[in-house]
Amino acid sequence: MIRKPPEPVQIVKQRRDAALGALVSGVPYIQYLNISFDRRGDELTAVLPFDEKLIGNPFLPAIHGGVTAAFLEVTAMITLNWTWLWEDIETGVLDADQMTAGKLPRLPKTIDFTVDYLRTGLPRDAYARARVTRLGRRYASVQAEAWQDNHDRPFAHATAHFLMPRKDG
Repeated sequence: MIRKPPEPVQIVKQRRDAALGALVSGVPYIQYLNISFDRRGDELTAVLPFDEKLIGNPFLPAIHGGVTAAFLEVTAMITLNWTWLWEDIETGVLDADQMTAGKLPRLPKTIDFTVDYLRTGLPRDAYARARVTRLGRRYASVQAEAWQDNHDRPFAHATAHFLMPRKDG
């Protein structure tokens, strides 16, 4: 049996970056908040750079609770999509160029979303990571947390459930 040579690492990275870029660009609110994702292999870290428009209470000042919730939901949603589509992206079933052109597969939909506000979000950059705790045929559960200066001191935590689309259409 003749084994196919592995793809050059640069090609693999380009395909992964293009697929992630397509997922992120499909949500206009992500661009409005200027959220980006740092990808290391299959792990994603969301980055919310500080901007004055994010302040909800100028007297503290504190990041608006709605911005915090949106940041966590976006992190959970993109992480779930990335996890769910990872194998199809890696095997080439999903073409990153077609995804970039706007031909995305059907994606999970939010069923419910709960945020625990643990402390004030300060006027500085924020980071978030999500973990898929259950990925079934019908629904998925995801937990996300956001922090600023110290990963061990999150300022918000969220739990989300998503309705999974059928793989056959």
